[in-house]
Amino acid sequence: MTRTPAVSSDIDSRDVPAPTGRRDVAVLVPAAGLGLRLGGGTPKALRELAGEPLLVHACRRVAQAPSVAMIVVAAPPAEVDAVRALVPGATVVPGGATRQESVAAALSAVPATIDIVLVHDAARALTPPDLVEAVAAAVRSGLPAVVPALPVVDTVKRVDTADRVLETVDRTPLRIIQTPQGFPRQTLLAAHAQATDDHTDDAGLVERLGHQVHTVPGSDLALKITRPLDLLIATALLTAHPEVR
Repeated sequence: MTRTPAVSSDIDSRDVPAPTGRRDVAVLVPAAGLGLRLGGGTPKALRELAGEPLLVHACRRVAQAPSVAMIVVAAPPAEVDAVRALVPGATVVPGGATRQESVAAALSAVPATIDIVLVHDAARALTPPDLVEAVAAAVRSGLPAVVPALPVVDTVKRVDTADRVLETVDRTPLRIIQTPQGFPRQTLLAAHAQATDDHTDDAGLVERLGHQVHTVPGSDLALKITRPLDLLIATALLTAHPEVR
């Protein structure tokens, strides 16, 4: 893979410190995907936002959460060394061909001394540390699976294959799910061990085991940057609210 400025070894202004605090949480960041909708030919997690890769923004915020003991990044295999330079406070492993494979690779690097595992999208680069803490606290209270969620605010309609509206769906019970998603380490290990097909959502894997998934309030800052427009919105948020950095 061709190197880009986004994976420069000049890390003076991009250093991500090793997390400190309660130290019972590992955060897995699958970052090996190409993210074709964002364009540019660079792995999505290494696309720059305000001069720094999305991955650096995401890991910096995660590292500020007091409960986090370690961050494990599943990087594009050809970029492992470059990602280690970008996030020196993190453990970096080669990712897989799918998100699920990347999460499994990162999970295998978590020691048995860690009780709680969160899975977080690098594309949610502005996720506040408080949300990381809220998810971790909910898992610590004994819940088997926890996801941040926001109410659906748009009107939702169900359509057929010809794009004809069949009905207007009641949006009251619907939620938009974000990350980080949190689990007891053993629960997530069991879910991945029993996976028979590919999932893009770890809570879905845990549901397959028969566990109840619980929600905590999400954050508007935890938007997922998947399209050029999302990158513009995130840039505007950083410009208008420099404290978000």
